[in-house]
Amino acid sequence: MITLRGLTKRYGETVAVDGLTCDIKAGRVTGFLGPNGAGKSTTMRMILGLDHPTRGRALIAGLPYASLRRPLRAVGAMLDARAVHPARSGRTHLVAQARANGIPVRRVDEVLEAVGLAKAARRPAGTYSLGMSGRLGVAGALLGDPPVLVLDEPVNGLDPDGVRWIRRLVRNQAAEGRTVFLSSHLMSEMQLTADHLVVIGQGRLLADTTMRDFIETNSRAHTLVRSPEPDKLRALLETAGAQVRLEPTGGWRVEGPDAAAIGDLARDHGVAVHELTPAHSSLEEVYTALSQSSVEYRTEDRSTEDRPAAPSRKETVR
Repeated sequence: MITLRGLTKRYGETVAVDGLTCDIKAGRVTGFLGPNGAGKSTTMRMILGLDHPTRGRALIAGLPYASLRRPLRAVGAMLDARAVHPARSGRTHLVAQARANGIPVRRVDEVLEAVGLAKAARRPAGTYSLGMSGRLGVAGALLGDPPVLVLDEPVNGLDPDGVRWIRRLVRNQAAEGRTVFLSSHLMSEMQLTADHLVVIGQGRLLADTTMRDFIETNSRAHTLVRSPEPDKLRALLETAGAQVRLEPTGGWRVEGPDAAAIGDLARDHGVAVHELTPAHSSLEEVYTALSQSSVEYRTEDRSTEDRPAAPSRKETVR
């Protein structure tokens, strides 16, 4: 388990992490979310002893990282996939780590095989793509078969198959009783991967809860509606005070009346309905709404890209 108590980091007048307290428990995947500049990387660096807290503490299995006799056997980490000497081969890089931590060299070949780098193991790391570098970083994290994993953006540069592989890997590690703490800006993937969430903004804790509770507690309930008469149905719903917008996958997203009320309204006006599905917001929608006040680097979007137009009169929803 990772224990954070009042963890604080100041750089001059800037507070990067502000009194962060939470437990990252074993047996589950804990996702770490926050806008750029929120303090995620600084928190991970303090957990791993790379930055010293101004105040508070970060413990791994009850000990600060600096007190761990053989760190790679206690915690495996990947903070920067490119942090490898470019002239060294991937295998040489891992062999050096293994020998420094009393890990048998045969374990190097096992993890290289596990991450899919066996054929590229003797190539210079500087020739690796970003995805391959990420796989090498994960191999290093797994090298000591540790009970704790700390991974910063592990899916960066991976193709869809690699993203699914990371998802299976971390969930299997958690299922075996390990502590898994990972960050990612890919909300859709985080929603599929994490069991629990720790969300921070401007260095402060915004949420520490299960994925399910985070979405259900903070989301706006809505109903997905499909009809062969979309324009007529939309007019009826807006007249009834509902908020209606087109979903990217087709059909309407309706906020206000519940599914039963929508069905009754359509029936009373003779409008056919092919789907009425109660739904909640996605993790991305909930997270974006929660973290807006904590975004440090904000851009002004004047485009209409996220304002879907209503279907034409000729369009039918399939």
